[in-house]
Amino acid sequence: MVQLNRILGATLLACGLLSFSFHPALAGCSDKYKVGVDWSGCKKQNKILKNIDLTGGKFVGADFSSSTLRDSTFDGAAMERVLLVRATLAGASLKAVDLTKAQGPRANFKNADLTGSNLIKSEFGRARFEDTRLNKSDLSKADFSRAVFTGADLSDAQMSYSNVARADFRGATLNGVNFTGAYVLLTRFEDTDLSKTTGLTADQLSVACGNDKTVLPSGLSKPESWPCE
Repeated sequence: MVQLNRILGATLLACGLLSFSFHPALAGCSDKYKVGVDWSGCKKQNKILKNIDLTGGKFVGADFSSSTLRDSTFDGAAMERVLLVRATLAGASLKAVDLTKAQGPRANFKNADLTGSNLIKSEFGRARFEDTRLNKSDLSKADFSRAVFTGADLSDAQMSYSNVARADFRGATLNGVNFTGAYVLLTRFEDTDLSKTTGLTADQLSVACGNDKTVLPSGLSKPESWPCE
């Protein structure tokens, strides 16, 4: 009986080890960058991670503050609540990325591609989006105060109820952008075509900034307060 118990015990142990050896390894913060990597909650501040492929990765709650992510690919990544404070993502591809509640004051997205991405309730005050593609993205209920969107393409983007006070949209493509309820105090719309936007009201325009080259939606006229001093 003792011998039988020993044999059974050894068999169970071997099966357990065999099962463990084939169990997929859990991703961790020390994992090397790769497609689909899971760095959720990881601290990646002040890192140089430029021109790498992180397609489909998971970065929920991760901290990339002050990191260089220039020209890297994040397409389809989960980046909810990610920290991108002063991070550099110039030229990066972030198509269809979920950036819900992300925080990136002073982040640099110049020439990046965020087509179809979700930035709902995110915070990107003073961030740079020059020549960035944000078409069909959802930027509603977010903070973009003092952000720079000059030359950006925001076609069919949602910006309803967002704070874009003192943001700069000069020369941006805004066809189909929904500005319903957006806070546009001193927002720069000089030399910008707003004719195909929706949701803008006379009250909003009266506190925004424009000039003779600003094209307004049908039914709206230039406020007497324009141009801003």
